[in-house]
Amino acid sequence: MDYIPDLDTFTLWLTNYGSIAIFILLALGIVALPIPEETLMVITGTLIGSGVLHPVSTFIAALAGSICGITLSYVIGRTAGIYFIRKYGKWVGLQEAHVDKVHNWFERFGKWTLSVGYFMPGVRHFTGFVAGTSYLEYRTFALFAYTGGLLWVSTFLSIGYFFGNYCLTACENLEIGVDKIIIFAILFACAATAYLIYKGSKTPTK
Repeated sequence: MDYIPDLDTFTLWLTNYGSIAIFILLALGIVALPIPEETLMVITGTLIGSGVLHPVSTFIAALAGSICGITLSYVIGRTAGIYFIRKYGKWVGLQEAHVDKVHNWFERFGKWTLSVGYFMPGVRHFTGFVAGTSYLEYRTFALFAYTGGLLWVSTFLSIGYFFGNYCLTACENLEIGVDKIIIFAILFACAATAYLIYKGSKTPTK
């Protein structure tokens, strides 16, 4: 999309506004606005590694942004439901077909969709909303959604911190997006999460 800022613009915003920028951008991105969140966090992690941003405050802001975004999505789903999709969905890229798809994910994987869905573009933007329309208890929603947000933010900030310069250089040289460079990390995180879910399901209950 032509109106999505490029890497230089994101870097400028983050350099000038720091934690405030990462908080607002992630919150809006989770709600469903077209913001490349993984790219944003890789850049943020790179700036942390270079000493431009403070690690603790930036991490807290990123986590808070993701939590606020998915919580707002949950509240919208719980209060306005499908009416919101039909009336305003086209303005933020939310469609009933997408909601139905995530509903199917919930039927197959249950509450774990809230955690794993963070790592799947096109899914994470709807998990909070679907949880709300399903009237999932807030405590359960918060446990799975916020844990997933913690893992998601930690993963991509770490990629930026340890490998960010390599990712960005590769993107510039190959003229591709950061999201394609870090697709391996997404797959790895999903596989690791699926393994933990499997092991957890096999743990005998007392």
